[in-house]
Amino acid sequence: MAIAARSGVSGVAIAKVHAAYSLGAKKSHILRKVIIPNSLPEIFTGARVAMGVCWGTVVAAELVAAEKGLGMMIMVAAKFQLTDIVIVGIILIGVIGFAIDIGIRKLEGWLVPWKGKV
Repeated sequence: MAIAARSGVSGVAIAKVHAAYSLGAKKSHILRKVIIPNSLPEIFTGARVAMGVCWGTVVAAELVAAEKGLGMMIMVAAKFQLTDIVIVGIILIGVIGFAIDIGIRKLEGWLVPWKGKV
């Protein structure tokens, strides 16, 4: 996430910053009106990747050492050879991960409506 944010900030065209300075903008205005809006698409890309990694880590932690949760449900069902519950658990993990990604995409569409427009 930090690397994506840095990449987004460093990807801001210096001409935009110079144009804002020449029009009389202060440093705080340049940060709020030029740098942050131009780096938001990269930041959201980093957030989507980070949320995927976080969700995978939570599920893996539940599979290893948890008393509750989807991972524990799958492990208990696997012990008793309840394949249908294992498959439902795996599908549910995928659906929740997909819902998290869709939520971040919706937030990005709302906060960065200019992304992809030329």
